[in-house]
Amino acid sequence: MIPVVCVMEWILHNKQYSKEVKLSVLVVVIGVGVCTVTDVKVNAKGFICACVAVLSTSLQQITIGSLQKKYSIGSFELLSKTAPIQAVSLLIFGPFIDYYLNNKFITNYKMSTAAMLFIILSCSLAVFCNVSQYLCIGRFSATSFQVLGHMKTICVLTLGWLLFDSELTFKNIMGMVIAVLGMVVYSWAVEAEKGSSSAKNIPHVKSSLTEEEIRLLKEGVDTTPVKDVELGESKA
Repeated sequence: MIPVVCVMEWILHNKQYSKEVKLSVLVVVIGVGVCTVTDVKVNAKGFICACVAVLSTSLQQITIGSLQKKYSIGSFELLSKTAPIQAVSLLIFGPFIDYYLNNKFITNYKMSTAAMLFIILSCSLAVFCNVSQYLCIGRFSATSFQVLGHMKTICVLTLGWLLFDSELTFKNIMGMVIAVLGMVVYSWAVEAEKGSSSAKNIPHVKSSLTEEEIRLLKEGVDTTPVKDVELGESKA
């Protein structure tokens, strides 16, 4: 998803990335791919849903950052305006998408107390996730949010191994190490890019008076008659 965000920012906002940033993003993508990708199976429905999810999420994250910068509004203010729209759209389109994927409507699912509790817990965690998303994108960028977001993947794998005794292979560990290394390099590359851009924006300070202006001032002083204050006379 990181490459898609980078390409869309370049297309929509003509954002340029340094070689260091591109290299660090590539390292993060390789690391996450190594530790998460196992058996790859592709079907039409899954491919379509994946493409729509990646494109829509990338566009949403880029729009969040551009709106905050364009209108100088805070993360919570923007979230309060967009959250109702997102909720209504999910209520309208969600059941039909579920039916397209599972051939079952949500009404066919038998609700239980445990299911309701986990739904409430999931919604509560989603609120905190959205808040952190808006805060991070408003402070940094959509690309930075994606890079930092992959730390969540590493935490999921680690907690799964610690709490649920999930298998953690050498391949997973190497992928996590590569991903963390890419995040560190990305942080350094972004700071270096900011430093170089700020240095270019500093204007060259020059003297307020040029040599020609100084020469003309000297000639004017030499040719201006000096007035004798005491006698009230002018001396050439």
